[in-house]
Amino acid sequence: MSLTDAQPDGAAPELSGAEIVIQALVDEGVELVFGYPGGSVLHIYDALFKQGSLKHILVRHEQAAAHAADGYARATGKCGVCLVTSGPGATNAVTGIATAYMDSIPMVVLTGQVPTPFIGSDAFQEVDTVGITRPCVKHNFLVKDVRDLALTIRKAFHIATTGRPGPVVIDIPKDVTDPNIKIPYVYPREIKLRSYNPVEKGHLGQIRKAVDLMLAAKRPVFYTGGGVVLGDGSAQLTELVKATGFPITSTLMGLGAFPMTDPQFLGMLGMHGTYEANMAMHETDVLIAIGARFDDRVTGKIEHFCPHAQIIHIDVDPSSISKNVKVDVPIVGQVASVLADMLRLYREQQPKSPVNALGDWWAKIGEWRALDCLKYPTSAEAIKPQFAVETLYKVTNGELYLASDVGQHQMFAAQFYPFDKPRRWINSGGLGTMGYGLPAAIGAQLAHPEAQVACISGDASILMCIQELATCQQYRLPIKVVLLNNGYMGMVRQWQELFYESRYSHSYVDALPDFVKLAESFGHVGMRVERPEHLEDAMREAFAMRDRFVFLDVIVDPTENVYPMIAAGKGHHEMQLSPSHSDRELA
Repeated sequence: MSLTDAQPDGAAPELSGAEIVIQALVDEGVELVFGYPGGSVLHIYDALFKQGSLKHILVRHEQAAAHAADGYARATGKCGVCLVTSGPGATNAVTGIATAYMDSIPMVVLTGQVPTPFIGSDAFQEVDTVGITRPCVKHNFLVKDVRDLALTIRKAFHIATTGRPGPVVIDIPKDVTDPNIKIPYVYPREIKLRSYNPVEKGHLGQIRKAVDLMLAAKRPVFYTGGGVVLGDGSAQLTELVKATGFPITSTLMGLGAFPMTDPQFLGMLGMHGTYEANMAMHETDVLIAIGARFDDRVTGKIEHFCPHAQIIHIDVDPSSISKNVKVDVPIVGQVASVLADMLRLYREQQPKSPVNALGDWWAKIGEWRALDCLKYPTSAEAIKPQFAVETLYKVTNGELYLASDVGQHQMFAAQFYPFDKPRRWINSGGLGTMGYGLPAAIGAQLAHPEAQVACISGDASILMCIQELATCQQYRLPIKVVLLNNGYMGMVRQWQELFYESRYSHSYVDALPDFVKLAESFGHVGMRVERPEHLEDAMREAFAMRDRFVFLDVIVDPTENVYPMIAAGKGHHEMQLSPSHSDRELA
């Protein structure tokens, strides 16, 4: 059922502002809205109740609405949508908006606002939503006239999904959605913004320069980021990497854009990247950066970053190029398009150039790889978190949509769960938002109802949005939570151990619930695992329950740290490896 179904042929339907919001979302092809009602959006919720085209998912906190919309967007490539009320509804959503902004996730956030005559009067549940969100959105709007509503919604989706994606906020005063004021509804299909024209195609001259550098390289490396996933460039990237034979590394956000089990993949780079990836970055003579932004977690100390390299940088956002690291060949354009042109030119020019023997380069990489930087001490008594992630991979055959919270478990997942497909790894990279994992898994599960979806979390992170266990029960979502429970804020504890002389200031969690009973109290299955020999069977039992939400409380070794690690102020070549590696091995 649509709000426009009963209109005479050829006549523009008369709709209220609330009905325009709902119908515009339907006309945009939106399937799901994640939200939480409140006074200033009740007209919209009433219009939502009267139609049958759009499904609403009731979360238990507005932060979760934004995270779930974000997870849906990451898992599908579509624009996520959430709807919250004014005041605390909007401010609760800010963390989720900022999370999406930092990771360039397409999202439209509809926020209620007090009636226009009361704006600025400190009315009940009033905040300056446009002002508050301005630093953490791609764009935002305050709609003061119902006649502007449809066009504004169309603009918001266009801005959110084109160029470098990002969240767009539409702040809607309650009187703009008044059911007693109706106007003819026409949804604009074409949109053109004079001041916003993102570049689609890369400059062929610049791409030729890049290809010339690549053909002359002796120690090349592809460095890829989340822009490859967001720009649907995975297929083109894989073809180019295979054609060149170059090694490739990835940021945390780019994992899965190139198959991680492929021998050309060196692992993740950066603060907790592999030895071979970071050393290759330090020694490379030509760096091809694709859809990455050279953030501090990747570069380490800028003065030490890629000291021997000429740098090619492909990005859809011109403001990202030479922002942190000066590059030699900038290419602005959509990743998929630029990579297709690059592959064509590479194949055209390759026969005209001497064959580039990379044997010495791969031999050197092989030496670094032989160090086995991710090895960890095994234990017959305690479950190592690395072992837990490896077991998860074994049980699920690498086919999960895996959402993550933030901390040690996130890094262990990135290191030990290799993704061979894009959009399977769903986590907060730029903002590092604890509490993200469970609501993001909700979005991914609703996007892919038949797929296996899990949330890997820690005992500190999971409690930040634990109320969403109720959402999972209401909508019968068969998500599996794999909790790596070490009784600490693990990454905080690790830093305190390494850099604060083991002064564990408020990093332990002194009053944890019984997670099994907690899960059961929400109507879910709870399981607790304490011994390594019981872990695989427990995971197989959990994932065999295809129609149930299962909470696996896995008690892991609280002393285990994430290695390798690059400390603040250090370069890629100054990694700290696990105590499992001797000084002789590192020499």
